[in-house]
Amino acid sequence: MKEYYIDLGSSTIKTYLFNNKELTLIEEHSIYFKNNFSEDLGISNENKEELFSYFENLKKKYDLKYDNTHIYVTGIFRNLIREKQRELVNQFNNDFDFHFQIISHGIENYYLGKALENNYNSKKVMIINMGGKTTELITFSGNKIVDRKNLKIGVAELLNEFPNVNLAYSENTIEEMEQFVKDKIKDVNFDNDYDCAIFTGGEERFELLTGYNLVHNDLFDDNIHKYKISYEDYILGTEKVFNNITLEELHNLMPNNPKWMDGARAGAILPLAIFTKANVKWIIPSDLNLINGVINDLNS
Repeated sequence: MKEYYIDLGSSTIKTYLFNNKELTLIEEHSIYFKNNFSEDLGISNENKEELFSYFENLKKKYDLKYDNTHIYVTGIFRNLIREKQRELVNQFNNDFDFHFQIISHGIENYYLGKALENNYNSKKVMIINMGGKTTELITFSGNKIVDRKNLKIGVAELLNEFPNVNLAYSENTIEEMEQFVKDKIKDVNFDNDYDCAIFTGGEERFELLTGYNLVHNDLFDDNIHKYKISYEDYILGTEKVFNNITLEELHNLMPNNPKWMDGARAGAILPLAIFTKANVKWIIPSDLNLINGVINDLNS
């Protein structure tokens, strides 16, 4: 039976098909739920209308039903007061007969760990999973998780603080944005002996599209992560995205969901600050996310 798994975060909805033991991203759509969001009042009426309209179309397009559809909700929705969470869940479930489940940070971290569970050739690896409002860090050493951290900063905060990053060419500098993040995470302690960091959430696709200098990943072989990039080349690629590629050109690289690129520049900065503070020399771009972990957990 075909099953559908949906990752609904602070800004992007990703729909996956699981069929014949293969997981495939079949559709994604970005909505900026942070805009006019209130913990007491919920997401804006405009965003709620777009969310419900989008799911109505999804349901018809793929014949989604209660028994073949699994929805995992994260990010900004966790910030809603309990009454507003119940109200949104009930309305969603009543309208679509789906189970709209808002999962905790702990559960999200668990699935992220399952998505990237590997021995990594006995390397010490930091996993960075960045969202709109939060960033999850998991450290693998050998094949074991030895540390977890939740940072209360994500792409949305950077976009709010630096609105000029999304002019045709950014009028906010990499340096000032990186310093902002460093100040936010100044009390977070990092090891400085990582062999590499894996940066998840569509990063491999993004770096391929925008021409980062990716080279063959010879640090480990998991049949998934084919590329690595040096810390120095990551900075050069980010400078290119800030200064040499217009926002319109970024949008054109993802015609099916151009709004995703609105977070691209800001989304390159937060991990850069982490790479710098943790003395990471090699970065592995990854397209894995929590849905991969859900599937791995089911099969374990």
